[in-house]
Amino acid sequence: MTVLQVEGLAKTFGAVQAVRDLSFILRPGEVVALIGPNGAGKSTSFNMLNGQLRPDAGRVVLGGRDITGLSPRRICRYGVGRTFQITATFASMTLCENVRMALLAHHRRLWRFWRAAGACFTERAMELLDLVGLRDQAGRAAGVLAYGDLKRLELALALATEPKLLLMDEPAAGMAPDDRVALMTLVRRLVQRRDVAVLFTEHDMDVVFNTADRILVILDGRLIAAGTPAEIRADPQVRATYLGEAGDAAR
Repeated sequence: MTVLQVEGLAKTFGAVQAVRDLSFILRPGEVVALIGPNGAGKSTSFNMLNGQLRPDAGRVVLGGRDITGLSPRRICRYGVGRTFQITATFASMTLCENVRMALLAHHRRLWRFWRAAGACFTERAMELLDLVGLRDQAGRAAGVLAYGDLKRLELALALATEPKLLLMDEPAAGMAPDDRVALMTLVRRLVQRRDVAVLFTEHDMDVVFNTADRILVILDGRLIAAGTPAEIRADPQVRATYLGEAGDAAR
């Protein structure tokens, strides 16, 4: 079974071919890293997968449904969640209110927010906060959270959309080493429990090699290697063009 199938994806900006002929698949319960140097095309690829950019060529198929070029809202509704490098939460709202807002939006009930916010989806919001280990902080304002807890809150917000595919843009950026390990361990546990596929970008090679089931490496917008962490470590082209000393450090 395949959650995501990407076929010949391409995007050009003027004379710059940011992504060219990108193809890969993701399966349920799989955690896959998309890595490459700055400017390799990672962000452009992510933005095409969740609808922020329309591909010039190729197809994106989610669970058998062609979602190529659809709006981010429709793609989210069909089952693609996303977290960002810079967290996006309502700082003055409590954690429970933040998650409840995400649930209301997903279920198209924002029109009722001001009238019945106190009752709508509170129990489900608490369940999601419990999943990410934040239930005991449900009444705190998001703006006072430690950075690692903010990342966990963002994960709860993404899970509120009931994703089949979760896109994570540098999930460990700015976090202390222990918090990185804890977050990615949590992601893997939740993925396996829910059969969600995860595609993440990350510059921290320890996070990549210790978390990913498979690694996709792109350079100049083109996929140059795909395989298990052990296969990627041993790939001569990857070591020469990207990993370098990081490949030795990740052994």
